[in-house]
Amino acid sequence: MGTHVIKMPDIGEGIAEVELSQWHVKVGDLVVEDQVLADVMTDKAMVDIPSPVHGKVIALGGQPGEVMAVGSVLISIEVEGAGNLKESAAPAPVKEAAVAVPAKTETPVENKSAAIARPAPVCQGPVVAREADERPLASPAVRKHALDLGIQLRLVRGTGPAGRVLHDDLEAYLAQGQSNASAPASAAYAQRHDEEQIQVIGMRRKIAQRMQDATQRAAHFSYVEEIDVTAIEELRAHLNAKHGASRGKLTLLPFLVRALVVALRDFPQMNARYDDEAQVITRLGAVHVGVATQSDVGLMVPVVHHAEARSLWDSAAEISRLANAARHGKASRDELSGSTITLTSLGALGGIVSTPVLNLPEVAIVGVNKIVERPMVVKGQVVIRKMMNLSSSFDHRVVDGMDAALFIQAIRGLLEQPATLFVE
Repeated sequence: MGTHVIKMPDIGEGIAEVELSQWHVKVGDLVVEDQVLADVMTDKAMVDIPSPVHGKVIALGGQPGEVMAVGSVLISIEVEGAGNLKESAAPAPVKEAAVAVPAKTETPVENKSAAIARPAPVCQGPVVAREADERPLASPAVRKHALDLGIQLRLVRGTGPAGRVLHDDLEAYLAQGQSNASAPASAAYAQRHDEEQIQVIGMRRKIAQRMQDATQRAAHFSYVEEIDVTAIEELRAHLNAKHGASRGKLTLLPFLVRALVVALRDFPQMNARYDDEAQVITRLGAVHVGVATQSDVGLMVPVVHHAEARSLWDSAAEISRLANAARHGKASRDELSGSTITLTSLGALGGIVSTPVLNLPEVAIVGVNKIVERPMVVKGQVVIRKMMNLSSSFDHRVVDGMDAALFIQAIRGLLEQPATLFVE
């Protein structure tokens, strides 16, 4: 038997150190070639670290949340044969992603180059007994889902890597009728004294750092305006009825992207990046729209590059593709960088007013609130209209209040008279 040492890989772009975000294996686990061992976090994305060999994990080189230098020992694996006795370079990451997607454990098969068998899949069946203080592996979204369903997560068998509980596991648990709904009603009013400490690491740490940096460095101010979206919603419904089956359904977002593109022609100072250290504002002709997207590990901002060159359906398809990639951990660093202005929306949960935080070094972010039907006075008559607020924030170091108001009013005019979106 020998030992194969895997070092922290060189991710590229001059990065000298990365944060170890999560282990997908533990000491004693059998691993197979190409199985994801760990997630590491760069400034822009999560990266999967795969195993180049079959073997048994004998040592881990760090703890989640630890910042490790490129070239430091990440993990040691016992293998058949002489192994990797010298400190060789680490395997190249299999992908760059917003959130790493763990590889599924494979069923046992005989490997011709090593006698070590592949690990068996997790036992089937949704129910498992854990100690009362044992915290099962699960994403924040899964934990919230379990809480909403009234399920004790420690009772659910996880079928993901390392026993991670997935959304499908919760559904399987409910299907067997094992939820807390069968518990005595008095249990819902019992006193609780438990506490849970959650280390801020990985993507959540990066989000926290960026939000803190943005609020400390930029002089935020917000501007809110209501928009009558009745006409644009009628146009959207008409286009979906006529072309939805062949071209795909349109949401409001591609119309908003188009409105940004057109409005920015008259307000180029909004499509800019501000380097506050060099005291330089860079205005860009290309419109790269960041679309804030919620994922299991937090907020991601995939980028619709060159929105100025895209049709409605092209924008819609790209927004959908990027959102799915971000939510499933498959967005690359290129897809998560380069934005010049950001669009953020909470959809039906958008509320009435919000105060979005700038995505530095950008100087403007446009926030979309929910659409509500309200009685409005139109030409002296009270009619029901679909109304929506835009809650937008700007960097007051670069953008004057009057310019911000005129910019949002331009977007309002385009959306309330949707034909003007396409008049050149």
